[in-house]
Amino acid sequence: MSPADTALLVIDVQEKLVPAIHQADRMVKNVAFLIDGAKLLGVPVQVTEQYPKGLGKTVAELASRLPPAPEKVGFSCCAIPSVVEAFRRDARTKILLAGIEAHVCVQQTALDLLALDFRVYIAADAVSSRAAIDRDFALRRLEQAGCILTTAEAAVFEWTGGSDHPQFKAMSKLVQERTKALQSLPAT
Repeated sequence: MSPADTALLVIDVQEKLVPAIHQADRMVKNVAFLIDGAKLLGVPVQVTEQYPKGLGKTVAELASRLPPAPEKVGFSCCAIPSVVEAFRRDARTKILLAGIEAHVCVQQTALDLLALDFRVYIAADAVSSRAAIDRDFALRRLEQAGCILTTAEAAVFEWTGGSDHPQFKAMSKLVQERTKALQSLPAT
């Protein structure tokens, strides 16, 4: 992945879903870190919301970092034509996914993107489900289908490429802030 060929897609991290999600606080912190890293490096970010009338809007910690979210009722984000059109228009052939739920909207989006010939990456520490088993099996299935599993920190360092990148110091600061935020959370 590089800032020139990758986009980040944040899927359905919404107010009424997040409280039920396994390790939600960690997942939200990792999604926020990915968004901040993407912005720092010029990686485009898109976001979706699943039926916000019933599930609420994107959680405040992320919403303030994101563009407006199109609504969807289909589980796959590819049901929103503008999502795929933006990836193609901007020549983004690699898509990094983050959000919830891993076994529903993330999984169906990933499978659809693969079918559309995108290279799909999953930030494993930035996706979750209500049950850990659903998350774990979704990640296994997606890897077998051809997705590349990574982590939030590995992704941003891959985008950065090396310590000679002009934004390396700023990225290092984001990494330190994220590490501190994650350490302040209860042990799992």
